[in-house]
Order: sequence, then structure tokens, then C-alpha cells
Amino acid sequence: MANVLDLRRRIRSVKNTRQITKAMKMVSAAKLRRAQERAMLARPYARMISNVLESLVRRTGDSLEMMHPLLVEREEKNVLVIVVAGDKGFAGAFNSNIIKAAQGFVSSRRAQGQNVDIEPVGRKARDTFRKRYPAAVYEKKEEHYDNDLATHFETIRHRAQPIEITGDHPTILLKIGIDEVSEMARSIVERYTRAEIDSVYVVYNEFKSVISQRVVVEKLLPIRKLGSQEITVAEEMTEEQIEAAGTAAKTAGISLKVPEESVIESEAKKFGTADVDYIFDQSPERLFRHLMPKYITTQLFHAMLESVAAEHAARMTAMDSATNNAGDMIDALSLTMNRVRQAAITKEIIEIVSGAAAL
Repeated sequence: MANVLDLRRRIRSVKNTRQITKAMKMVSAAKLRRAQERAMLARPYARMISNVLESLVRRTGDSLEMMHPLLVEREEKNVLVIVVAGDKGFAGAFNSNIIKAAQGFVSSRRAQGQNVDIEPVGRKARDTFRKRYPAAVYEKKEEHYDNDLATHFETIRHRAQPIEITGDHPTILLKIGIDEVSEMARSIVERYTRAEIDSVYVVYNEFKSVISQRVVVEKLLPIRKLGSQEITVAEEMTEEQIEAAGTAAKTAGISLKVPEESVIESEAKKFGTADVDYIFDQSPERLFRHLMPKYITTQLFHAMLESVAAEHAARMTAMDSATNNAGDMIDALSLTMNRVRQAAITKEIIEIVSGAAAL
């Protein structure tokens, strides 16, 4: 059994750990507030783009597939899966749940004979899938013509395995910027337009509040209905997770309610929805050509913002549990130390009494 000195050192070490976990919890709570606010501010823009596109569809009367290539549905032979996980650990089962959902979706699609491309977002997803699947191989060709006055560049992909990683974005979640997301969306739109991929799915943690979130697999392309989500797989929080998250949020001063709709967001929902004949300066085809990539960008941007908010909420909950466990461990070690000390005192008293009796 450890002596009193060893137990005191261990108690001091656990107290230092508890201070660190408590500080990490408060930091995550502060970041969660900012992430929630940023996700709310991104909603009006996405809603307005959807309303404009829906208004164009209503007034032209054409079928969706005639409006833009991103609305064309094909048989799903090559599927792209975007996995949005976290950059850091200490977030409980946040990353493992997303990776598990993505792996289950990939396995089910592979069982149907489909080729799957994986594009991880975040360090945790990148590190996990890099160990499991190979990276895609691309060949860049350069062709000169008109007596070397012009050059044509072409990138050709050589698929070697049915499941490959086509790219990763390990730092995009550190500070989510619209430019980086736009570049990612542009690449996806180009690959879908030239039929390199037939559908696009996003795996992320959908966040509404601390106690209202779920891991979902959302279909991004092709677009069947503008302004609405097409969820194919959803994994809700368990009762234990909801209770733990609620307790952590209360102690950190985080509201458990879904943030109320702002005035800007309510006005954005009305934008372009009136039953009047809107006059557009450009043709519907040209507007669709410019707005559809922006629509995909906003969908990806919002999914990443919600995933970041969910990651901070998961880390806040995990650090709250760690702080509580450290407190319980300190109590148990203190009780053991008192017992050891009392046993040592009792032993000394017995030895003194025995010595006195022997005299």
C-alpha cells in the first residue's frame, strides 16, 4: 500500500489536472458561444440564395434538370463522401462517432458495387482515413500546339482502388474562411459537371443546441429540392449524452434552448417569396450558372460551422466530466490517505503500549 507521502503527491497531481480540465471547459464554452453566433449569422445569406433560385424555377416553368448540370441525376456509380471531423482531441466520442458513421456509409456503398472517393476535412478524419485507404493518383498532361504558341494542360485520374482519398483539408477548420470553402466547392462542382462523380454526401455533426445535435449523412449533390436537406442517415444523442451535455452547459452558463430566429433571418425567409412577377436583369440560365456554385458553397460552409460548434460543445462536456471525475478521485485518495495515516498512528500507539507493558 502507498504511504502518506505518495498519496499526497498523487492528490496534488490530480488537483493540478482538475484545474487544467476546468480551464479547458471554460475556454470551450467561450468558443462555443462564438461558433453558435457565427452559424446563426450565416443562415440569412443561404436562405436568400435558396429563395432566389426557387423563384427562378417557379417563373421559368422548366424542369430542374434543364436549369443546371448540378440538378441532373445519374446512376450512382462513383460517390464522393466529405467527412467533416475535428482538428483536436479531448472531445469525448465526437470524432469517433463521425468516423464511424462515415465508415458505415462507405462500407454500405461499397457493398452495392459503387466506387467511393473520400475527402476528409480536419486532422482527425485525415489521419484516420489515410491509414485505411490509398490516395488517388493523378497525371498531369501538357500538350503544345500552334507551333508552341499555346499550351493545353489536362489532369487525368488513374483509379487503382475502389475506395480512394481524393484530397484532404486538415487546416480549414482552424479558421473557416469562405475563400477556402469556395475553392473546395468549385472543385466538387467541376468534378460533378464532367461526370467524374455521380453524387456527393457530407458526413458531419448537425448542431442546433448543446442538447439537440446529431451525426448525419446529408446528400449534397444532385440537388432534388432547393433549400431543403436530404438526410440519408442520422444518429441521435443518447439520454446519457443529453444529460451530461445539459449539466456541463448549465455550469458554464450556456443556454440549452435553440437560439431564437433573428430579425434578419426572418426577413431573409421572406426574400423573393412574394407571388409577384420579379424582373431579373440576366437570363435564368446565367443566374443559375453563377448562383448554383455559391449555393453549394453555403451548404458546405454551414455544415462546417455547425460541426465546429458541435466539437466545442463535445469538448466542453468531456472536460466537465473529467473535472467531476478528478474531484471524485481526490475524495477517494483523501479517504485512503486518512486511513493510512490513522493506521500508522494506531500502530505507533500499540507499539508504545506494548513496550510499556513489557517493562
